[in-house]
Amino acid sequence: MTTPPPAPSPPFGRALCAMVTPFTTEGALDLDGAQRLADRLVAGGCDGLVLSGTTGESPTTTDTEKSALVRAVREAVDGRASIVAGVGTADTLHSAELARAAEKAGADGLLAVAPYYSRPPQDAIEAHLRELADATDLPLMLYDIPGRTGVRIEPETMIRLAGHPRIVAVKDCAYDLMGTQTVLSRADLAYYTGCDEYVLALYALGGAGYVSTVANVIPRHFRSIIDMFDAGRTAEAARLQQRALPLIELMMASGLPGAVTAKALLAGLGLPSGPVRAPLRSAAREAANGLLAAYEDVLDVP
Repeated sequence: MTTPPPAPSPPFGRALCAMVTPFTTEGALDLDGAQRLADRLVAGGCDGLVLSGTTGESPTTTDTEKSALVRAVREAVDGRASIVAGVGTADTLHSAELARAAEKAGADGLLAVAPYYSRPPQDAIEAHLRELADATDLPLMLYDIPGRTGVRIEPETMIRLAGHPRIVAVKDCAYDLMGTQTVLSRADLAYYTGCDEYVLALYALGGAGYVSTVANVIPRHFRSIIDMFDAGRTAEAARLQQRALPLIELMMASGLPGAVTAKALLAGLGLPSGPVRAPLRSAAREAANGLLAAYEDVLDVP
């Protein structure tokens, strides 16, 4: 029996963190804090960092700050992890400008959300994403999160976009497992779950890995889930996934945005975070204490 060739490596790694953007207590960009946090995440098993995404508060950081963040984190990780820069906005021309700026700043790839608010039809979404893919020489990850954008990147649109040589991956936050499997079966796209409760489920179905908000605080735990699965220890992988569920629920399904909960917990651990920018508001003390208790429970693995 012929041994099949090894599967190709995912384009941005397997264990990606949707990193928060640290700010100072006065609300300015904290580049030193970003470098220290990035170093901790890579040391904890992350082989990719997504900057200026939803968790990174991209709507409230300036174009200059986004580029500065890429440069600082690139310097900190020094080739140990890929850097994917979020460049999606509601404006195609602005998004293309951000893509070129991210490439110049040293990003390894781009993350592009479907245009929000205007809710364009699928042919317009496809044209928008193709224009971003043509704006640079960097590989592009599509970001499907209709709960925030108000519009899907439909599976058939994904399949068409997969024909573009620089559209290589998807961050999947659509909560449509049937649609995800449809694309996986018909297109050569690396699928990363952006929903922390689906890390093991999507990986077992042939996904490339994850882009995790919760990994800001427990990067090693999430890396262990996929490492256990790869080692054939599927029951252990399932146990680790389930062990993280109470923390995932508090951070991602408690009514507070992930940027708020991640920063509250990082602050409680004495790690770089800072406040969130308006219109977001920092978590109340009671919520922060609950997050810290759930975090400690995850670490207390028998």
